[in-house]
Amino acid sequence: MLAEETQPPRLLAAIEDPVDAIVRVDGTTICGTDLHIRCGDLPEVKPGTVLGHEAAGEVVETGREVRTIAPGDRVIVSSVSACGRCRFCRDSMFGQCHGGGGWILGNLINGTQAEFVRVPFADYSTRRWPASLALEDAVLLAEVLPTAYEVGVRNGHVGPGDTVVVVGAGPVGLAAVIIARIYSPRRIIAVDLSSARLEAAHRLGADSAEVPGRLIADLADGPGAEVVIEAAGDPESFALCTRVVRSGGHIANIGTHGKSATLHLEALWRKNVTISTGQVDTSSTPWLLDLVTSGRLHITRLVTHTFGLSRIEDAYQVFSHGPATGALKVVLHRE
Repeated sequence: MLAEETQPPRLLAAIEDPVDAIVRVDGTTICGTDLHIRCGDLPEVKPGTVLGHEAAGEVVETGREVRTIAPGDRVIVSSVSACGRCRFCRDSMFGQCHGGGGWILGNLINGTQAEFVRVPFADYSTRRWPASLALEDAVLLAEVLPTAYEVGVRNGHVGPGDTVVVVGAGPVGLAAVIIARIYSPRRIIAVDLSSARLEAAHRLGADSAEVPGRLIADLADGPGAEVVIEAAGDPESFALCTRVVRSGGHIANIGTHGKSATLHLEALWRKNVTISTGQVDTSSTPWLLDLVTSGRLHITRLVTHTFGLSRIEDAYQVFSHGPATGALKVVLHRE
């Protein structure tokens, strides 16, 4: 999606570096970050940039230094690009790449909401797409699942017997509900203002789902939750997280915050609370892919709407009004 246009881009990407690949996009998605860009919350994204950073498709061309993929291969395009050489990439912190990677698709260069996309550092920034894996599941592995796991479940140290609260039942929050279940928590509570999203949370494995009310108040006044995952990106939701976390607990912030959030240290200084933030690395994608293909993770129901690329503006309208339309993850497919 062009930052200042409403027509679907029809761009034939070209190799610019010997480690690039060109991928014909079979499917891509709209992310909440794309909405932030369109609202002006990320002014560093230049007008005219093609948005999108999640995709699955077929390799049509590779640079002369690409070794692990070839034209004809089906791949998942990771939302972050990894040079594979810098100190952060060697530590599998691809989101922090200092060698020219990190989050660049749909940010610093044209992204995936087009017919073709140039993928820098293709050897390290793509994963093989198994023939048995549906397109809708493949695109979820480009960012949504790794983000929910790495920045939410893993950073939050979810463990057996924990009470886990997920604030924000959008696509990433619901993915965190699904993945947290693997770790046998005592209960998972989803919090949102949308009744449709709360119903989705129940369907996808939350033990309880409610607007902020009695249950959250009881936790805040009582034992608290061992893990609180902030997946809304709102100052009030972050404040709720600080109230509901127990002493010694973890707050894992996933949400993209376009506004300042107050850190109430007057209430937190003695609680021994750990607060984590993070940029997804997608280093967990191979493990998550194994879980999905083996049937351990069931994620297809996160995709609620599909559109052809020519209807990209309709897709943005549906996704941007998700609480009203019931949209969770919207997939754009090649026509």
